[in-house]
Amino acid sequence: MPTPPPAAAATAASNVRAAPADDVFYPCSDGKPMAENMWQADAIMHATGDLREALPTALVAADILMYPEEGNNRNFIAPDVLVGLGLGTRNRSSYFVWVEGKPPDWVLEVASPSTQKKDRDRKRCRYAEIGVPEYWMFDPRGGVYPPGTPRLQGLELVAGEYRALPPQIAEGGRTIRSEVLGLDIRVEGELLRFRDPATGRDIPHRAEVVAAAERAKAAAERAQATAERAEAQAKREAAQRKAAEAKAEREAARAIREASARSSAEARVAQLEAALRRSRAGQP
Repeated sequence: MPTPPPAAAATAASNVRAAPADDVFYPCSDGKPMAENMWQADAIMHATGDLREALPTALVAADILMYPEEGNNRNFIAPDVLVGLGLGTRNRSSYFVWVEGKPPDWVLEVASPSTQKKDRDRKRCRYAEIGVPEYWMFDPRGGVYPPGTPRLQGLELVAGEYRALPPQIAEGGRTIRSEVLGLDIRVEGELLRFRDPATGRDIPHRAEVVAAAERAKAAAERAQATAERAEAQAKREAAQRKAAEAKAEREAARAIREASARSSAEARVAQLEAALRRSRAGQP
């Protein structure tokens, strides 16, 4: 897994407060749905799962309210996905900037017809004011952003304003490097695909992890069944060899007994013939 840059992962632990002020109620929901359609929902949930896989010590949350100003419960924003490096995986009802000690390090907004203009204008300004180092926008199906606008855009905060991160053409197509996350990000179908540049490997989607585990389990079960069949066959062959050896031993013993009996009979016949000859010769 990628190691976040120290500056991005560091938290101002000495400045973190234990909880928001008790005299102000901060709602944990704005009453709006997480997504307007399945494409948007899938993109959000897959990105959340993939980032949790890639950044196991980071806070990765989908559609929680972020409060940038202590004491003001009307000042909030709900990113589709946010990442706080070095904050741990403990569940939160909301993201309080003054409690966490910093704004999120990375924010993603997934486009929908009713929010795309706000994502590109008002939210862009809000995240810049809050001080979010990287702001990303993604159009899962295409056609929601204005013509000519890339489906995936990564922006970095420079001197209080966002500027586009440069794309690069690599294996898999157009890729943008997130310097904050230490990951390469590209569009793959209607989802985002994250890659660890240190290893060159894609972060698997949760469904792919489950499918791989199921394939491994099925392969292990097949191998076990094959081994059990081989063991049973070996036992049958061993039993057959043992039976054949016992039969051979019985046949050998019978042959010895028959040979002994023939030898005794032949000796007796010889004795009788000798006695007969002596009798004919008048010998006692």
